[in-house]
Amino acid sequence: MPLKTFRPLTPGLRGKSVLDFSHITADSPLKSLTSGKRGTGGRNNNGRMTTRYRGGGVKRRLRMIDFKRDKEGIPAKVATIEYDPNRSANIALLFYVDGEKRYILAPIGLKVGDTVMSGEKAEIKPGNALKLKNIPDGIEIHNIENYPGSGAKLVRSAGMLAQLRSKEGEYATVKLPSGEVRMLHINCYATIGQVGNLDFMNIKYGKAGRKRYLGIRPHVRGMAMNPIDHPNGGGEGRSKSGGGRQHPMSPWGKLAKGKKTRKKRRTSNRFIIERRKK
Repeated sequence: MPLKTFRPLTPGLRGKSVLDFSHITADSPLKSLTSGKRGTGGRNNNGRMTTRYRGGGVKRRLRMIDFKRDKEGIPAKVATIEYDPNRSANIALLFYVDGEKRYILAPIGLKVGDTVMSGEKAEIKPGNALKLKNIPDGIEIHNIENYPGSGAKLVRSAGMLAQLRSKEGEYATVKLPSGEVRMLHINCYATIGQVGNLDFMNIKYGKAGRKRYLGIRPHVRGMAMNPIDHPNGGGEGRSKSGGGRQHPMSPWGKLAKGKKTRKKRRTSNRFIIERRKK
C-alpha cells in the first residue's frame, strides 16, 4: 500500500504522509463484530494516573479479532479488507460457509474473494492457520500463540514476520522479529505469511495534532523539570547532573537506560534459546 504525500501549502502538510488506502474495500466495519471503547487517559480503576502523557484522542470502536482461529476444517471467503484504527495492521472480514463472520489480521497477498481455512487440512498459503507441527520448516508465519489455545500474542503488528526453524519433540524453534529465538509448543497455532500494511512504518505525521488524535499528549523531558518533579530536573541552565544524579532516571528514581528489567527467575526463560539483538 503506497504512501500519499501533499503539496507543502501549510507547515502541517509539508511533512505529512498518509496511506492511500487503495487496498481497503469497505468504509465501515460490521457492527455486530464491534464494541465500544472507553478511553482511560492513562488512569487505573482508582482514577490514579499510571501512564503519563495519555488522554484525549478521537472516538473509535473496537473490532473483535479472531486470534484463536479455532474453526478447524471450515472454509471461509474473504469479503472485505478493512482499516482498523486500533492497530497498525489491516483486517479481513471472513464469511464462513456455516454462516459465521469473523475478523482476522490481513497478511500480504490476501485479496477479496480468496478462501482461507484453519486446521490440519489447510494448505500452506497466506491467511491459513495451522498448528506448528503441521507447518514445514523455514516457512514465514505470524499471529502466533504463546501457549496452546491461548490465542495469538506474538507477531501481530504491520509488516512483522517470524520464521519456523525446526521441530524437535514437543517443541518448535521460532525466530521472532526482534531476533530472539525461542521454543514454542508444537500445538500452538500460527498463521502463514507476513502481516500486511508494510508502509505503516513510513508514515510521517506532519503535525502534533495527528498525535493528539491518537490519544498521545506532549511528552516533557525530565531535564526540563524542577528537582521536586523529577530526579534529572534542576541545575543552572542545561545541566546533565540533574541535581546530583548523573544517570538518566524515571520520575521514581529507576535507571532509564541500560539496566535490565526482565525478572531473572521468569518461567519462560528456559524457552529462550537466543536473546534478541542488542
